[in-house]
Amino acid sequence: MSGSVSQSVPPTVLQAGQRAPDFELPDAPDHRTGTTQFRGRPAVLAFYPADWSPVCGDQMALYQAVMPEFERYNAGVLGISVDNVWSHRAFAEDRGITFPLLADFEPKGEVARQYGVYDEQSGVCQRALFVLDGEGMVAWSQVAPSGINPGADGILNALDGLTGIDSGRRPVL
Repeated sequence: MSGSVSQSVPPTVLQAGQRAPDFELPDAPDHRTGTTQFRGRPAVLAFYPADWSPVCGDQMALYQAVMPEFERYNAGVLGISVDNVWSHRAFAEDRGITFPLLADFEPKGEVARQYGVYDEQSGVCQRALFVLDGEGMVAWSQVAPSGINPGADGILNALDGLTGIDSGRRPVL
């Protein structure tokens, strides 16, 4: 499924084949993480509305549960919302999340806007997924309705296409 984009992607959202904007955002009060740290390997960007919402919690917990699959593809995973680093820290501890959760907090939603997934009306990130190749190009993207967990199958299928690894896995969700 490399190079394909879900039909649910609005035209303002970055599309397959476009260069993804590089960024760094705080994942702790004194540390920043970003896309350039994943050059040479795939990166999964999971934009989500809010740390403590039930759907977001389930979505991030699912990605933590399938982390061994992501690691088989040597893919890095970044969760991104407009929540602050302190909210992310408490949320990650509560849900057992070990991958970085980045605070697109100040200026609010700046990175989400660059990717075309900031919801101006509600003031949060849309629930959007991007798989970037090792050169920072968008290989796949999807925007899901706010109340729907998009699961991990689309991400894993995109990683299959990028890496050529036939994982032989069964559907996750």
